Amino acid sequence: MNVTPLHAFNDNYIWLIGNGRQAVVVDPGDAAPVQAALAERHLELAAILITHHHHDHTGGVSALLADWPDAPVYAPAGERLPCPGAIAVTDGDNVALPIVGLELEVIAVPGHTLGHIAYYGQELLFCGDTLFSGGCGRLFEGTPEQMHHSLQRLAALPEHTRVYCAHEYTQSNLAFCHAVEPGNAALLGYMKEVAKLRQQGVPTLPSSIGREKAINVFLRTAEPAVRAAAQVHAMAELNEDCQVFAALRRWKDHF
Repeated sequence: MNVTPLHAFNDNYIWLIGNGRQAVVVDPGDAAPVQAALAERHLELAAILITHHHHDHTGGVSALLADWPDAPVYAPAGERLPCPGAIAVTDGDNVALPIVGLELEVIAVPGHTLGHIAYYGQELLFCGDTLFSGGCGRLFEGTPEQMHHSLQRLAALPEHTRVYCAHEYTQSNLAFCHAVEPGNAALLGYMKEVAKLRQQGVPTLPSSIGREKAINVFLRTAEPAVRAAAQVHAMAELNEDCQVFAALRRWKDHF
């Protein structure tokens, strides 16, 4: 089994999980790169996984089903389903994909949208727009409390878990992290690594839970330096980690 990023739009990644014969795709906002990859690799589409309802994650579903009508589509039960017949899944459900050797647990991660879910199994995490390398999703529908709780759930996964986010936002996210926590040595080293990758046109993903806990300020709200910076920017005392998160998210929105 291997996991390959397919580029879509300006900065989206559609993740293709393949075994040499069949493939599962995650968040196909555009059918064209998926169709091209399947044809090039001589793969059959076995299933589609959706993390949330935004069009850049679901826009290619109908066209893919026109080619592969028997492929099941798994999507969050708390949101508008991307197609008739989609299988609605919710927190704690398991999605068995024996055809590619995977069984994934569904984790509810509201915040970016209210019904957003992630898929986790075998130390692979497909988290859509909840967790990014060095960042997190904007709060289009949820509250800071919801997103902070969602991120804490993901941060509790094993540190070797590979994090497959849906956008190439890493370099700009790290610039924000550096503004918040300029003395973080792990962050400084990662910024150099990411700059080199982007100069070569190479994806910065997947990341890992361990790396994100070391460099991502949205997972570091309990760190004194992060809290202090958030308080200075917010010009207010922040007594709870969730308050620190909310201040950081507002700061990032206008960074």
